[in-house]
Amino acid sequence: MHSDQPSNPMSESIYCPLPRRLLAMLYDGVILLAVLMLASAVALPFGSMDKVALHDFWFTLWLFFACFAYLGSCWRYGGMTVGMRAWKVRLVGGDGLIISWPRCLLRYIVGLIALAVFGLGILWALVDKKNRGWHDLAARTLLIRPSGATPPPQQSSE
Repeated sequence: MHSDQPSNPMSESIYCPLPRRLLAMLYDGVILLAVLMLASAVALPFGSMDKVALHDFWFTLWLFFACFAYLGSCWRYGGMTVGMRAWKVRLVGGDGLIISWPRCLLRYIVGLIALAVFGLGILWALVDKKNRGWHDLAARTLLIRPSGATPPPQQSSE
């Protein structure tokens, strides 16, 4: 039987387990380190030379934006970061579609909070039936491991 409806990216996917999620985060941590170094180099000519994150408000905001630019654009346009691609993990909304910019920002901010409380928000995936952390719950997202035949999700209309 042939259906004219597009296939649902969630139909043949499994939820991403915590170890795979952590390994993808480790890969992305290396990339984020490079992003932070580049953002710091760009900021050096502006203002004082003794910029310290968390002590200089504008510098901290700049670094916050630089990290979001990388993560948000990866989530919004591809549904995955480089680390997620390496570990065959895809980020989708609860409807199976790529998430909007506001949901990317919400996921990013709550993800920072989840890490700031000693990673408890990330470890929440151990007790959630769909392996979601606090940031996934807040942004209504899922990390999935799509089957090989599943096409990439479409962008949401949000």
